[in-house]
Amino acid sequence: MSKQTYRVCFCCRRRFHVSVSEAPEEIKSLFDQYSESGIMTVDHLRRFLIEVQQEANVTREDAQAIFDGLREFKHLTIHHRRGLNLEAFFKYLFGDANPPLSPSIGVHHDMTAPLSHYFIYTGHNSYLTGNQLNSDCSDGPIIQALQRGVRVIELDIWPNSKKDNVDVLHGGTLTAPVELIRCLKSIKDHAFVESEYPVVITLEDHLTPDLQAKVAEMVTQTFGDILFTPGSEILKEFPSPESLKRRIIISTKPPKEYLEAKEAKEKENAAQKGSGAADEEAWGKEVPNLKCVDHVPSTIDKDDLDEGDDNDNEDDKSQHYAAPEYKHLIAIHAGKPKGGLKECLKVDPDKVRRLSLSEQQLEKAVGTYGKDIVRFTQRNILRVYPKGIRIDSSNYNPLIGWSHGAQMVAFNMQGYDRSLWLMHGMFRGNGGCGYVKKPDFLLKAGPHNEVFDPKVSLPVKTTLKVIVYMGDGWYRDFPHTHFDAYSPPDFYARVGIAGVPADTVMKKTRTLEDNWIPAWNEDFEFPLTVPELALLRIEVHEYDMSEKDDFGGQTCLPVSELRRGIRAVPLHDQKGEKYKSVKLLVRLEFI
Repeated sequence: MSKQTYRVCFCCRRRFHVSVSEAPEEIKSLFDQYSESGIMTVDHLRRFLIEVQQEANVTREDAQAIFDGLREFKHLTIHHRRGLNLEAFFKYLFGDANPPLSPSIGVHHDMTAPLSHYFIYTGHNSYLTGNQLNSDCSDGPIIQALQRGVRVIELDIWPNSKKDNVDVLHGGTLTAPVELIRCLKSIKDHAFVESEYPVVITLEDHLTPDLQAKVAEMVTQTFGDILFTPGSEILKEFPSPESLKRRIIISTKPPKEYLEAKEAKEKENAAQKGSGAADEEAWGKEVPNLKCVDHVPSTIDKDDLDEGDDNDNEDDKSQHYAAPEYKHLIAIHAGKPKGGLKECLKVDPDKVRRLSLSEQQLEKAVGTYGKDIVRFTQRNILRVYPKGIRIDSSNYNPLIGWSHGAQMVAFNMQGYDRSLWLMHGMFRGNGGCGYVKKPDFLLKAGPHNEVFDPKVSLPVKTTLKVIVYMGDGWYRDFPHTHFDAYSPPDFYARVGIAGVPADTVMKKTRTLEDNWIPAWNEDFEFPLTVPELALLRIEVHEYDMSEKDDFGGQTCLPVSELRRGIRAVPLHDQKGEKYKSVKLLVRLEFI
């Protein structure tokens, strides 16, 4: 499917193929069907867009706009006044103007429902530049996350070494701190560059009341009118993303450990003075040994110690001592009532809250309490976070949380693993605004209060057919010896679905040897029981007989937003950054 010429470097005896991309046979056949005498007119193109690309509402003006956009190819003698020849048509299909997700649709989900009705792009330890043990803390990763569209930023706040100010760092590790005020200012400056929808700051708080008051002052002065503050009221229902556009929301619980320490200290002082002020009802238990900036390194994540910052009772005495100006900033209350998971998942009709579970806790809970979790997340917010042993900042399967309605599936955005690619893919949906409306089946209860059961096997709703025609662009984006020092690469593609267990699968094309422009022309079918939660996964690798196969690009796309027809799918690097030239030409159909 490609015309091959050869360039020989005699100085090192390396031979490379310099390929010229050529349209696959099916594209040639379609061009013949929708053209006359080798020319495709505007009306021909419009008919092609309606019948093959299934763009029912396309107008003649839309087709003309495509013609106008191809004027850049005029110097190649492939754009004719009367219409397009085959090469121009192929350039259009394989070009940036024909992506698999609509570039113009923007935000199209209903944004007027409560926050609990959305999956929200959520970061974990958003300030870390690398691993969880000894990387630097910085506002840089926060800025990068916001620029990608992340809407939930997590900050762990601790007293600084002098105990007179507030730092952000990962407690119990060797991570170098960054000042809280710097993080807050960066959030303000970059919060709404990528998306206008609200940014939630989740605070894991290890502060004394005087430093809480200082945080309240910082937050109030930094964000001013854009801060959403419900005051002393506890929300009975979460506001909508639409009503909170360009607003900052604080979510946390009153700190417990330092307040216990304060009460124990007061008891000790009272006893020493003989004043009798030591109350018999004081807790009197041993105070936890909390580590701040001068902590010792540990492989235990702070979330394993405090169970995700929600290990708290709404009626705990510690709340009485929290700085009032700080408490009034908290819009989304975090709390884990005592009494076990069953108690935690009870739905209160008079108030809403946020609950945090580790990935391990969630995996254990879904076996027994799957439907209770779905019911809880219809009104309340569930945050899921990585287990503590992920010191390399890796991530976990987000579909477990999403299929149970969890809104805040918190990820290490510096992890750069396959799980993070799924996160990127989910939030390419809905215009990339960071909020994706949950499917209706996760939001509704039946007449007898029954809810969606993720464990139940469901019938196939639709089947996605993917034809992978070819790929191109590596020769322009990679050094010519990147994959192999002496010959062109041997590419293969992996194509599959990430979704509920019944839908999850990966398949593979054959490997094409010595070709910069592989033309696989292979088709795959994926029966889907829950297409609303399915993500199309595509990876390209270069086969290496003696070593690990080389990475050649990847993408992940929400199935519910795929454009039918023949599309040019851009590939991304391992960090999720789009390559300049590398694309696949595919056909997407639902049958």
